[in-house]
Amino acid sequence: MKIYRSLEDFTPVENAVVTIGTFDGVHIGHQKILVHLKEAAQKINGETILLTFFPHPRLIINPDDDSLRLINDIEEKVSQLSKVGIDHLIIIPFSRDFSNQTPEEYISNVLVGKLGTKKIVIGYDHHFGKDRKGSLGDLEQFASIFDYSVDEIPEQDINDIAVSSTRVREALIKGDIKTANLYLGYPFELTGTVIRGDQIGRTIGFPTANLQVHEPHKLIPAYGIYAVEVYIYNHIQNITTGEYKEENPVSIAKGMGYIGTRPTVDGMNRAIEISLFDFDQDIYGKTLRVKFLHFIRHDERFDSLEEMKAQIKADEIEIRNLIA
Repeated sequence: MKIYRSLEDFTPVENAVVTIGTFDGVHIGHQKILVHLKEAAQKINGETILLTFFPHPRLIINPDDDSLRLINDIEEKVSQLSKVGIDHLIIIPFSRDFSNQTPEEYISNVLVGKLGTKKIVIGYDHHFGKDRKGSLGDLEQFASIFDYSVDEIPEQDINDIAVSSTRVREALIKGDIKTANLYLGYPFELTGTVIRGDQIGRTIGFPTANLQVHEPHKLIPAYGIYAVEVYIYNHIQNITTGEYKEENPVSIAKGMGYIGTRPTVDGMNRAIEISLFDFDQDIYGKTLRVKFLHFIRHDERFDSLEEMKAQIKADEIEIRNLIA
């Protein structure tokens, strides 16, 4: 999959088959649409193009709305899309100027002028252009003028996408990792950098890596203990600062993940801590991609550090048995 960080970086291809969207989660509903896209391209010997946006359009159009929570950060999204088999991924730096194009300008300048679209695969409820006034009807109206065709994604498939997104978010908020992963089609991930914490874990025999999540609008699952698989990278280059290229992880480990406020030690702020099994390398400053495999229990306050230590040891045994 070739990746472009702007429309200007892309050179139009013959028989371009295009779809557009945020594709947050790249879940099983999205994957169905991408299968449709690839099949449409095969019929006309074309190449697939997925047009997406960064930052998320809601963050630009409604900057005071802090309710948006993303299933994927941009690097996670690119990683998942690279596994689907799309030919070209274009990540448009979304801005107010871009959003202020009229529907005709958007079709003429972007879809035709920049992409050379021959077929667009889009949902019945897709909206675009200034005030989101553009619709499927506009795309169909200008199809003969600009020499492209439109494949409408069936309403049921669009509803499946909405249901999948809703179910993923609801499940994560409850800590129902099993359901979230079922709808995603892969384990939910958090990606971040290892930073120094207060090292309480070392004093009770469970040293942890404190994770600072890269995406501030990332959805964080319910507070509690999780079985995790951790991919450790020297870095994952940020899509906004350089060409995205995911390196191979330097290590892979299993372990125990904690999300919570550490109430037993009177913690106040949310912490995300990872305890890696049978692992003693220095990983400060490394990038971790943490894959959530199982939910073990909710966060709780213990009467003493010894009681907490005993419970964490029991959690470790349960997790080792689950992932053995």
